[in-house]
Amino acid sequence: MNINQLHKCFLKCNGASTDTRYITPNAMFFALKGPTFNGNTFVETAIKKGAKYAITDDPKYVISPNCILVSNTLSTLQELAKYHREYLNISIIALTGSNGKTTTKELIDIVLKQRYKTVATVGNLNNHIGVPLTLLSMNKTTEMGIVEMGANHLKDIEFLCDIAQPDYGYITNFGKAHLEGFGGIEGVIKGKSELYNYLISKQKHIFFNADDTLQLKKTDHYAHKVGFSQNNDTYLNIKLKNTTNFIQLDVQNTLIQSKLIGAYNFTNLCASICIGNYFNITLNDIKLAIESYIPKNNRSQIIEKESNQIILDAYNANPTSMRAALVNFSNIKSDHKVVILGDMFELGSASNEEHQSVVNYIDTLNIDTAYLIGSHFFETNTVSKKIKFFNNFNGFKDFLKHKSFKNTTLLIKGSRAMALERVMDFLI
Repeated sequence: MNINQLHKCFLKCNGASTDTRYITPNAMFFALKGPTFNGNTFVETAIKKGAKYAITDDPKYVISPNCILVSNTLSTLQELAKYHREYLNISIIALTGSNGKTTTKELIDIVLKQRYKTVATVGNLNNHIGVPLTLLSMNKTTEMGIVEMGANHLKDIEFLCDIAQPDYGYITNFGKAHLEGFGGIEGVIKGKSELYNYLISKQKHIFFNADDTLQLKKTDHYAHKVGFSQNNDTYLNIKLKNTTNFIQLDVQNTLIQSKLIGAYNFTNLCASICIGNYFNITLNDIKLAIESYIPKNNRSQIIEKESNQIILDAYNANPTSMRAALVNFSNIKSDHKVVILGDMFELGSASNEEHQSVVNYIDTLNIDTAYLIGSHFFETNTVSKKIKFFNNFNGFKDFLKHKSFKNTTLLIKGSRAMALERVMDFLI
């Protein structure tokens, strides 16, 4: 069966799925394989749950006429997504970057929804599987797609661009994330820039932060670009008015009061305003959209518990985002401030240096106590009495059984694998 024939089958379905736990009737199931799982073993389950078709690359799992045998299920998923994207022929906005991708994507989506029927990446399904699934979730009623792209290595973004074929793109920033896979910060910059390279090669449009010298340099002399800036009136001028609590912005004498904390979220908000403005969303509608957005999924969430205020930012962490969160937290006005931080992963040979840098920085901050959890932090050194180390989460959990916080502001942040949102269950 060629890709055109498979696509005709797909158009009879209501979407694509790779997980039978969440499969819906009439879906197309792709039986993917990995180092620790074999999706082919779930083909029968998928069919019983109502999948219209099951795509498998193992002949012994072709158990009914609803099963379609292919040479490689993953590459078929990717090829079908690319074909479907070309079939829909809609505008696709892609975004990548070291920090803030998901928040920026959600902000862009809520702004553009004021005028267009959009489909955006769900959660952080932004890799070689997630991007195809996002594209396959779009249909003829979709007017605009917003595709988040993640990367751990060079050529990852280039590969995803070949599938999604974006018409527009934005890079949030270049930071110290996935240093192990990229081989250092220069590799990060080169890898994220693959989005700009694609757009320039196809003469497509770039959105960019004109106050970021790297972005300015990489888009220099390129005609199809749209920027925002605090300082340069050549671009859409957006001023940061207040970060004491929630971020407040001034756009053309219109104040926008967000529900996001931290100066690090300023450019995320700016990007959504810039893109909304480009696509003719009125400033009033942009304001309404942004002011209605409430962060979730452990990303800069403000949670009140007993007499305490908790900033739950435990979705992920790298050296750049960790420092940004600490800078913001240090500026918060509170009589009692405590940070609970977890290890940062995928830093390779830079891991010890980067964790030590965080420890050294904490010692300079206006906080009462810092609890650092994980083997990487445990290997660092300090003479500071306000920093306490725990080799693992269970050790910190046991400590919390005998510790209570009152009238305290807490920051919780760590890499995804640390799952520090668990702390919330044990805070007294």
